[in-house]
Amino acid sequence: MDARSGQTASGADSAAVDRGGGTDSGWSSRSRRWARTAWTPAWLEKRPRPLRIAIRAILIIFLVLFAIWLILFVTKGRFLKGPFERFATSQLERQVDIGGDFQLYFAPFNIKFYAEDIRIANPAWAREKQFFIAKKVDTRLAALPLIFGRRILRFANLDGAQVALEWDAGNTRNSWTFGDPNRPPQPLELPRIQRAAITNSGLSYRDPQLQLTADIDIDTVKATESRINDAIRFSGRGTMRAQPFTLSGGLASPNETVAGGKNALTLHAVGLGNTLDLSGTLPGPTELEGADLKLQARGANLSRLFDFLGVAIPDTRRYRVTSALTYEDEVWKLTGIKGMFGDSDLAGSLAVSQPKGRVYLKADLATRSLNIIDAGPFVGYDPQRLDAMGTGGTIRTVSGRPRVLPEAPLRAEALKRFDADVRYRVTKVRAESFPMSNVDLTLALKNGLMEMKPLNFILAGGKVRSDISIDTRPAVVRTAYDIRLSPTRLGTLLARFGTEQSGTTGTVSGRIRMVGHGDSVRQSLASSDGRMAFILPQGTFWTRNIQLAELDLGTFVQKLFQDKLKKPVEINCGVIAFTVRGGVAAADPILIDTKKNVMLGRGGFSFRNEAIDMAVRADGKTFSVFSGQSPVGVGGYFAAPKIDPISDELAGRAGAGLGLAILASPVAAIIPFVDPGDAKAAQCGPVLAGARASAQRTTKGEARDDVGKGTTAKSEDGKQTSEGKKKQRKKFLGIF
Repeated sequence: MDARSGQTASGADSAAVDRGGGTDSGWSSRSRRWARTAWTPAWLEKRPRPLRIAIRAILIIFLVLFAIWLILFVTKGRFLKGPFERFATSQLERQVDIGGDFQLYFAPFNIKFYAEDIRIANPAWAREKQFFIAKKVDTRLAALPLIFGRRILRFANLDGAQVALEWDAGNTRNSWTFGDPNRPPQPLELPRIQRAAITNSGLSYRDPQLQLTADIDIDTVKATESRINDAIRFSGRGTMRAQPFTLSGGLASPNETVAGGKNALTLHAVGLGNTLDLSGTLPGPTELEGADLKLQARGANLSRLFDFLGVAIPDTRRYRVTSALTYEDEVWKLTGIKGMFGDSDLAGSLAVSQPKGRVYLKADLATRSLNIIDAGPFVGYDPQRLDAMGTGGTIRTVSGRPRVLPEAPLRAEALKRFDADVRYRVTKVRAESFPMSNVDLTLALKNGLMEMKPLNFILAGGKVRSDISIDTRPAVVRTAYDIRLSPTRLGTLLARFGTEQSGTTGTVSGRIRMVGHGDSVRQSLASSDGRMAFILPQGTFWTRNIQLAELDLGTFVQKLFQDKLKKPVEINCGVIAFTVRGGVAAADPILIDTKKNVMLGRGGFSFRNEAIDMAVRADGKTFSVFSGQSPVGVGGYFAAPKIDPISDELAGRAGAGLGLAILASPVAAIIPFVDPGDAKAAQCGPVLAGARASAQRTTKGEARDDVGKGTTAKSEDGKQTSEGKKKQRKKFLGIF
C-alpha cells in the first residue's frame, strides 16, 4: 500500500515535470516564453529568426543610448570632467584644464558643452603660455554632422575668452597646429558657427618674419526688447614692419540668421599708409564660403597692403582699387578689379589660396595705358622720388657722380615664402623716348625661383622677346637675362633723336645675354658676364648726326652748301657689340661699313660706376681734303652722357697745321687734315653674324687690326692704368 502510494507520488512528480509545472526547469521555460512575448510583438514572431535578432539588437542599442542620454541629461555629464581633461590633453598634446563647472550632455539632440575657467596651453616655444583661456564657454554642437566630420556650432557663447595665435621665429610652427610638435604647420580652420555671443574677449596674433603683431578686442552688443539681434563689434591695433595700424568693424547677426539668413560685415582698417574698407554679407559669423563682399583699398604703396599676406610684390605709386571679394573652395577671389596706380589704370582678377600651408597667388591683370614713370618702382626706383621729381627721380648722386640704375634690394626672403602665377598685359606705354606697346608678361614664382618667360613687348614696330629668371635660392641672388630684338626700323626707333624716318630703310636686330649676382638691378648688372650685340644689315640712314660723327669737314661743308646735308648714308653692314666681364663692357667690335666710310669704335662702359669711355671714328674709302680723321668721344655717365667731337687728337692736328702754316706756307696747314682714303672695307659675313672682333675680316679676307680685342685697360677698381694711358694716346681713346 505504502509502496504503491510512494510509486504513485513519484509518478505524479514525473508527470508534473513533464508538464513543466513543479520544478526549476519548468519555471525557467515559462520565463523565457514570457520574455519572448513581452519583448517581441506578435507581428515580429512571424518574422524570420535573423530579422528578429537584428531588430532586438537595434532595440537594445537604442535602450543603451537612451540610458546614456538619460544619465548625461540628469547628471549634466559633470562626472566626465576628469576623463575629458585627460582625453583632450592626450589628443592635443597640450595641457587642458577646467577649473570650474563642467557639463557635457545631449540637449536634447545637440551636444551641449559648458566649461568655466578653461585653459589650453601653448607649446613651449610660444611667447604666451596659454593658447586659449575663457571664463565661460557655452556651446551647442550639431551631433549628426559631427559623425561625417563636419563641425557646426548651433550657438557659441564666450565670456572673457582670449586666443593667442603665434608663429615661431622661423615660420616652421604655429600655435594652432595641435598634436605631434613635429607636424607641419596647418592652416587655421574655424568651426562653422551659426550664432554667437561674445563678451569681454579678444585675440592676439604674432608673426616674427612678417614683423606683424595684432591685438583685437571683441564684444557683443545685444539689442534691447525680446528680439535676437546681437551685433559683434571688434576693434584692434598692431604693428606691421614697425608701422602701426588700427582696425574696427562689426558683424551684425539679425533675426534672419537663425532662419538661414546672412550676417552683415563692415571693416575699416588703416595702416602702412593704406586704408581698407570691406563690406558685405557672410552666411554665418565664421562662415566664409559663399561670402559676398566688396573691397575698397587706397594708399601710397600697394606692396604694403600685400605685406599682410606675407607676399612681396614690387612697389607702386599711390593707388586706389575696388573689387568684389568672395571665398570659394578655400580660395579668396578678387574679381572685377578696377583702379589706378599713379597715372595708370589697372583691371583684372586675383585669387589667393594656401595649398599645403603655402600662400599661392594667381592673377590676370591688364593696363590699357601705362605711364612709364609708374613702371619705375617695378624695377627698384623709389616711388616717393618719382612722385616728387618725375623722371628726374630716377637719378641719384653718389660721391659726386650721377647714377641711374635702380638700387632697391629685392626682398629675396619674402619671395621664398609664397608661389605665384601672374599674367600682366599693357596695351600702350606712355614714354617720351621709346614708343612701346603690347607688353605681355607671364611670371611664375615657385620655391624662390622667379621666371619671367616670356616678357614681350613692341618697340618702335619691332618685337622684343625676353626671358629673365631671378633665383633667390642661392646665398647670393642670381639673375639671368636673355633679351632678343627682332628687326626694327632705325627711322622709327631713333625718330626722337634726330633721325629722319622718310628715307631711312636701315634696321637693327640684337640680343643681350648676361648673368649677374646681387639682390638689386644695379648689383646684378655690376657683377654680370655675357655679351651684347646689335646687327645693322644693308640699308640707308638719313640724319645730320652721322655726318657730325664722321667729322669729315670737306664732305660736311660741301653738302652744307649744296643743300645735300640730308642725303642718306648707305650702310652695307654693321655690328655694335660688347663683351661684358665683371660688369665692365668692352667694344667687341663696333664696326659699321658704309658706302664711303668704315666707322670704328673702341672703349666701353661700366655697370659698376655707370661711366662711359668710348670713341667712334670714320675712315674714308676715298681721298678727301679737310677730313679730321679723329674720333668722336663719348664719355660721362649713363645719367649724363657727353659727346666730344673735338678730341685731343684733332686739337693736336690743328696745332700741327698751325705750326706748318707758320714755318712753311698757309697751304701746308691743310696737310694734317688730308684723308688718303685707305680705309679697309669690311667683310659683311662675320659682321652680320655678330662675330667677335677676333673673327672680323676685310673684304680681302685679312684679319682686322683696328677693331680692338674686346678688352679694356682699366684695373678692377675702375681706374685707368699707365699702360692704358699709353694705349689711349696711340689708339685714339681706344681703351676704357
